[in-house]
Amino acid sequence: MAKRKTKYTCQECGYESAKWMGKCPGCNNWNTLVEEVVAIQNPSRHTTTAQTSKAKAERITAIQSQKEPRITTDMAEFNRVLGGGIVLGSLVLIGGDPGIGKSTLLLQVSAQLADKDIKVLYISGEESAQQTKLRADRLGVKSDQLYVLAETNLIDIANQIEQLAPSFVVIDSIQTIFREEVSSAPGSVSQVRECTSELMRIAKGNNIPIFIVGHVTKEGAIAGPRLLEHMVDAVLYFEGERHHTFRILRGVKNRFGSTNEMGIFEMKEEGLREVLNPSEIFLEERSQGAAGSTVVASMEGSRPVLVEIQSLISPTSFGNPRRMATGIDHNRVPLLMAVLEKRVGLMLQNQDAYVKVAGGVKLDEPAIDLAIAVSIASSFKDQPSKPNDVLIGEVGLTGEIRRVSRIEQRVQEAAKLGFKRAIVPNKNMDGWTPPSDIEVIGVNSVHEALKATLGGR
Repeated sequence: MAKRKTKYTCQECGYESAKWMGKCPGCNNWNTLVEEVVAIQNPSRHTTTAQTSKAKAERITAIQSQKEPRITTDMAEFNRVLGGGIVLGSLVLIGGDPGIGKSTLLLQVSAQLADKDIKVLYISGEESAQQTKLRADRLGVKSDQLYVLAETNLIDIANQIEQLAPSFVVIDSIQTIFREEVSSAPGSVSQVRECTSELMRIAKGNNIPIFIVGHVTKEGAIAGPRLLEHMVDAVLYFEGERHHTFRILRGVKNRFGSTNEMGIFEMKEEGLREVLNPSEIFLEERSQGAAGSTVVASMEGSRPVLVEIQSLISPTSFGNPRRMATGIDHNRVPLLMAVLEKRVGLMLQNQDAYVKVAGGVKLDEPAIDLAIAVSIASSFKDQPSKPNDVLIGEVGLTGEIRRVSRIEQRVQEAAKLGFKRAIVPNKNMDGWTPPSDIEVIGVNSVHEALKATLGGR
């Protein structure tokens, strides 16, 4: 009889160890190593790779390229994030905070496909069929092509998929599914890895698109091994504040389309409704003539989005001034304040700084630097910037304004929403024709941008 072997696996990063440790060396988290039984395989039952492999290498010029067929839903925002629709045979992972609306989104997508006479199988491992029916009644789902299965055993799920032969499958969620051959508990690294591998085989072998829901950790990353995100074809994050009605579906990986695409939805009582013009939503509550408020045209994937950046600068009451940021990298605020102090002469070292991106959206591209810098200077001087200005540009450490990408699309979006002036890098002024109803001003430094927006006072 073979000796029973065990190992200790980190439930956060997948690090494996022969003995238990309080702190994981891989991710530095405490008390995340869990004991798991190592499956013993009989080597006589397996042949070598050379004996079983039948694939042959081909010249890349001899391989016939073909366009991936896609299934489109009634949600244009959802289709955009996926790169134009759902690819047959794809495995897509959707992660998000609890209660953010992942199940609601996928149930609505399933209902729309079922209304197009596409057979859909919705597998719920966290809710009973009756609970799923209650959500379906609230969303107005009444299609006979939508099937619901409350099951967590992967073998039974695979059998149901084989018998029903659906054209679209949803797994909610991967952390509840288990294989009997794996001795660890559902949601562990081994279970998630093995179940995802089997689902990938089903998706590719039967040409069925499968969407799986993944839980997230307290840091916001998808729970389980990092291998999970590498195995799937696309990774989508469903984000948003619980106290706001807006939800953002963001693509961070997509083998069949561009990454960093963003779709915006609004949570209503009857479900999620797509927002076709997010710039108007983010700017509808903007205060006119308020110091510390600026507007930036940020690119989210292939779409320009105009959002408001707010800053509040006040004298500090502590030994060390506070630097807080919401919606942007908090390290960017002290960097830009140092540039303003050194290159422009603003005395900010004894000031508390609070910077926020209004609307709950998160921005991470360099083109928002100029808007943040002008917002900070506007609040410090207690002097509002011109309300019809939009600012675009990256700020260097020497105070220069650097070139950004897709300037024409950004300016066109600003002109469409009624802005009269665009402050852009001077290096971006050549090679394109701006719209006739907006004035484009090129600047070379932060000092020039402040003079154009605040009048140099």
